[in-house]
Amino acid sequence: MGEQDPDFGPFGLPLFDGPEARSLARVGVIDIGSNSVRFVVFDGAARSPAYYFNEKILCGLGAGFAETGRLNAEGRVRALSALKRFAVLAKEMDVTPMLTVATAAVRDAVDGPDFRADVLRDAGLEIQILTGAEEARLSAQGVLLGWPGAEGLICDIGGSSMELAELLGDGIVGTRRTSDLAPLKLMGMKGGKKAIRKHIREKVAALVAEFPTAPKRLFLVGGSWRAIARVDMVRRDYPLRVLHEYRMTPKAIMNTIKHIGEVDPDALRAETGTSAERMRLVPIASLVLKELVRQVRPKEVAISSYGIREGLLYDQMSDALRHRDPLIEAARHAEASSARHPGFGRALYRFVEPLFSGARPEKKRLVRAACLLHDVSWRAHPDYRAEVCFDNATRANLGGLTHGERIYLGLALLHRYKSNRSGTGFDPNLLNLLSDARVQEAENLGRAMRFGAMFATANPVDHGRLKYHPKRRELVLTLTSEEGRDLFGEVAQSRFKSLANAMGAEAIVKGLRKRR
Repeated sequence: MGEQDPDFGPFGLPLFDGPEARSLARVGVIDIGSNSVRFVVFDGAARSPAYYFNEKILCGLGAGFAETGRLNAEGRVRALSALKRFAVLAKEMDVTPMLTVATAAVRDAVDGPDFRADVLRDAGLEIQILTGAEEARLSAQGVLLGWPGAEGLICDIGGSSMELAELLGDGIVGTRRTSDLAPLKLMGMKGGKKAIRKHIREKVAALVAEFPTAPKRLFLVGGSWRAIARVDMVRRDYPLRVLHEYRMTPKAIMNTIKHIGEVDPDALRAETGTSAERMRLVPIASLVLKELVRQVRPKEVAISSYGIREGLLYDQMSDALRHRDPLIEAARHAEASSARHPGFGRALYRFVEPLFSGARPEKKRLVRAACLLHDVSWRAHPDYRAEVCFDNATRANLGGLTHGERIYLGLALLHRYKSNRSGTGFDPNLLNLLSDARVQEAENLGRAMRFGAMFATANPVDHGRLKYHPKRRELVLTLTSEEGRDLFGEVAQSRFKSLANAMGAEAIVKGLRKRR
């Protein structure tokens, strides 16, 4: 973990401004897949990067491959045009390192070497053609970017291949396998749906035999899986439309696959915002997923928005950087770049931490993140600041967060700026993702930050200390300096009492000047 921070303990000192992280501040990846060609530029905190640039062209390079064994002619022209554009953009953005990879379509096509030579000649891009095993490893590493220490089985489906990889914990990728169980390959099979289902069943059985231990969690990577997840969200009327870390039970997946078979594709497209090109692949992909879930028998299925491209970024990291917490690193970077007083988040955490002294590490982690993020949206109009804070937390590109934790963090930040949720456009259905107790905790954290940020703008622990006695139901503020007594003015007093009332505690203030 490296050197420890005195206040943040196991999270260590911030790394995003160090030389290693700076070298990864703007990494470009071009991913030439069987269905799409995408250019992504990662920027920001290396451990939890933002998408500085993200453009995708659905070229369909692998369309018709089953019949011809060659890259699709029209797709090849479109892909080359896109790659020439991406090469120019990369130079304009001064992207370094710049990584260009191709997967199954280029790997397997008879004219794959010719296409690679054309790209080098016309666009100046050197394509690294990934083997199936490399593709599986990178997809697994992409999952690890969002879930450090994740365990389970990852399945990455593309247009022309599907990869499986084992995550053994502690960042270790185990067994890796590749197959042709992908929509563009299956769509060209002879014999109709009956033959396709038989082929899928036999192939999945052979693959599953390579992974004898049933995983608790199956991580799904790839556009077709995400499209199925969107259908599941709509079918269930799920309140938070964030695909990353979206979880489904095997039973829910089976019901959604049945739903896909019964509903008109155009209606599904309209409901989910899925492109026609992607929706064309969904019915075949759903047959693969149905058999995969049936034979793998996971307890839970999770969607990962991170895959090969994020895995390539992960590949550039040192082991020390890989083991950092993506949420904390992203929050630190956001504070450093957007807060009025960078560094105050650490001081605020020290001030409110006594209210959570008996909490588990995973809860304290969210408290830390909230304190770091508490002021990054200050430029929003005051009338909408609470709403913006909530939206930023729940919809931001953050790794290492469950959907329930997103809501918890969002609620805390909302109540940092507003004592109640009226007039914020808040959807009460989102509260279904948290227990009542967790909702109350998040609200109290927000009120505690609201008081701490008002009490002092530099280092509140220099002027006062909080203590909570749950058995006696007492919230005690001890003022420890002359400045603290001056800082504890009317607005600060009101916010302290509001916090105590919300906690169902008596507000007690010690260290006030004695009246003469």
